[in-house]
Amino acid sequence: MKEIMGWIRSIALAVVFALVLGIFVFQPYKVDGHSMDPTLQDQQRIYVSKLSHTFSYLPDYGEIVVIDSRVERERSFLDDIVSHPLVALLTGTADDHSMYVKRVIGRPGDVLELKNNQVYRNGEPLSEPYIKEAMRDVADAKWTVPANHIFVMGDNRNHSTDSRDIGFIPLDHVMGTMIENPFQSEK
Repeated sequence: MKEIMGWIRSIALAVVFALVLGIFVFQPYKVDGHSMDPTLQDQQRIYVSKLSHTFSYLPDYGEIVVIDSRVERERSFLDDIVSHPLVALLTGTADDHSMYVKRVIGRPGDVLELKNNQVYRNGEPLSEPYIKEAMRDVADAKWTVPANHIFVMGDNRNHSTDSRDIGFIPLDHVMGTMIENPFQSEK
């Protein structure tokens, strides 16, 4: 019985450690769809640093972030727990499609414009070598990013649901920033 209790304690400690690590430090995510082509592929596994979410850091321009697309609702600490892969698997919410992988285009105070199928930030056209192709048939638009929010877009601009559709992303909906995959070898 003593040996069984030792195993149970060890397993419980490992589960708690995995939860803390996944909620506060880093977490794997799977890319779902083609909105980040050619940078990221459908079903590709990426690793995300959660430190920006934990400490409310503002992500830099061009960083790839995972966001909670349900911007119309407040997020709570319970949302962070439920979105952990282990908890999601146990609760049957592993197929939740509310987490999007996108690129940061605008930060608080920025004026973003779409004109002539090009993105402008604060009056300057963006150099975006990472996009799949030029935007087609885009209506001119203009936004000013509010405080404590960011504006995100997918690299496959013609096939991406992003801030153009869902609106500005509150900082507490930024789950983290992508880090290089330490387990993937260079080709």
